[in-house]
Amino acid sequence: MVLSACGNGLASGGSKSSDSGPIVLGMLTPLSGSSSAIGPYMKNGAQLAIDEINDKGGVNGRKLQLKVEDDACDAKSAAAGANKLVTEGVKISVGGYCSGATLPTLPIFEKANVPMIIPAANSTELVKQHKKNVFLINGTGTQQADAALKFMKKQGATKVALMDDNTSYSKDIADTTAKLLTGSPALAGRQSVTAGESDYSANVNAVLKTNPDFIYWTGYYQEGGLIIRQLRQAGYKGSVMVADGSVDQKLVDIAGAANAEGVFATMTQTPDTLSGADGWIANYKAKFGADPGPYSTQSYDAVRVAAEAIKKAGSTDGTAVIKALEGVDGLQLFSGPLKFTADHTLSSGGFQILVVQNGKIVLKDSLQ
Repeated sequence: MVLSACGNGLASGGSKSSDSGPIVLGMLTPLSGSSSAIGPYMKNGAQLAIDEINDKGGVNGRKLQLKVEDDACDAKSAAAGANKLVTEGVKISVGGYCSGATLPTLPIFEKANVPMIIPAANSTELVKQHKKNVFLINGTGTQQADAALKFMKKQGATKVALMDDNTSYSKDIADTTAKLLTGSPALAGRQSVTAGESDYSANVNAVLKTNPDFIYWTGYYQEGGLIIRQLRQAGYKGSVMVADGSVDQKLVDIAGAANAEGVFATMTQTPDTLSGADGWIANYKAKFGADPGPYSTQSYDAVRVAAEAIKKAGSTDGTAVIKALEGVDGLQLFSGPLKFTADHTLSSGGFQILVVQNGKIVLKDSLQ
């Protein structure tokens, strides 16, 4: 169903815009730095959608083109990249992985009247900005915290410790989860670490002194892998769960397969947890010579949403596209039919629980 929906409604038609030439979409994604494993997945997913749409004639008689800038999950790099994309004439932004790097780009794209369809970054802070040009097609931090609590209860957790890296994304999920831990399970304690370090033993020891039976790490995979390894080395045998920023095979590699075995994760759809996505995965592998990873499908869908909005607007004018995005109703994405809320978020976050099993990250619980 998803594959048959791809490209529908995107055939060429009469454009009301006087512009000519390709319609340029911009993407900020980490191609360097500690989260660089994610960048190629996002870039390739977006490019696959563009190629499919262009093969069907493009949008309103014009082809799509992707311009990518490396934000390295760094605020300054992201701001510089956003300014460059604006200068190069992008009509819609379809990037954004690290929330801390995405936040400073919001006013830049807003000033240039460039709509943002964000495929991955999901801090509630992005929503609190109330930017009319910002749309999220990944579940929010609030929705992720709700899913985490639901699974903690199903697992029979009684005392939960939270660990974050003090970035907007990580702290947002930890803060929201902490507010939910008022009964059973209860909040045992919290620790914020400094990203980029190699030894978190002090934080690990502080957490273990609170005697948790469940630990939820809400940061990224580089630090998450080290923390899991050091928790197990310190003798912790309870449950560990990570948030979506840690969902990558590198988490297992850094932690060590034995240490990571049984670690849970809150995550929206990934290619290998989607039913009926075999054809899409095969197309991705044939084109890029590699398996698709986290946020490849969301980036693919971000391009499709952008194309649909441009078609419906009959223009690449930012104001017209924003209005068209607000009116999207039922466009079939990997996450389901799309209709944005008044806050420009998904009505349902679509979070599920993954688990490390035999060294691989697989589906554990759909939470349905």
